[in-house]
Amino acid sequence: APAVDIRGITKRFGPVTACDGVDLTLRRGRIHGILGENGAGKSTLMKMLIGLVLPDEGSICIDGVPQQIHSPLAAASLGIGMVHQHFSLVDALTVWENVALGEAGRLNPASIRNRIGEIADHYGLIIDPDARVGNLTAGLRQRVEIIKCLRRDPSILIFDEPTSVLTPEESVQLFSSLRQVVTEEGRAVVLVSHKLDEVLHATDDISIMRQGKVVDRLLAGDTDAPTLARGMVGRDVSLRSESAALGVLVIDEDGAKALDSNASPDAVPAVSSPPILTI
Repeated sequence: APAVDIRGITKRFGPVTACDGVDLTLRRGRIHGILGENGAGKSTLMKMLIGLVLPDEGSICIDGVPQQIHSPLAAASLGIGMVHQHFSLVDALTVWENVALGEAGRLNPASIRNRIGEIADHYGLIIDPDARVGNLTAGLRQRVEIIKCLRRDPSILIFDEPTSVLTPEESVQLFSSLRQVVTEEGRAVVLVSHKLDEVLHATDDISIMRQGKVVDRLLAGDTDAPTLARGMVGRDVSLRSESAALGVLVIDEDGAKALDSNASPDAVPAVSSPPILTI
């Protein structure tokens, strides 16, 4: 049985249907990319899987067993963990205190610090466990969120826009480590993103969402950036003019950043054109 089998999940917020009859299958040993524009329903779908939002319709099966996931605690008991796009940390506490927050029983600070060090070394997410979270940069706070999730050793991992505040080098290290645990430990990983290159290079399966529905399902090895962009927005897209918004990065022969060579040369104004906005 698949790790997660979602059927006909629907969620409405007043007149807005955030998710409309969504089907999704996640399998162990694979990274599944969920791609879509802002507002496509990606995060809402994952929040229903983690128990933060209750669906209006549909079903969720975990390892072939139907489940009612009413809270994050219930999700955690099923081996589901999520790294959220928006931080849920307490600024006044240290890194290790944030990581331990919510744990049952007597705390062992030394053991927690050691575990943070092990996870940091394994995933390339080096952090001082005694640093106060309120003094950390956004990138370091993201590391704390990821370590907080990984410490509970979930078998189903959800990453919601995890690289939005990571450097390219940190992102590469994270995905390399994820690939290792997926392959060696048989975990199921979900990567929610709107970045085409990130999804193409880091995932095995791709589901594209648009206006609350899954509009396409693809294998990462059988598709390309223009196809994904077309699925996201429902029309042909010039990757030359919209590459930044869609997270497209092409490296030329000299190792420099370049735009998609297949795009129309007319898509970008000449360098001599007057600026649209000056700050």
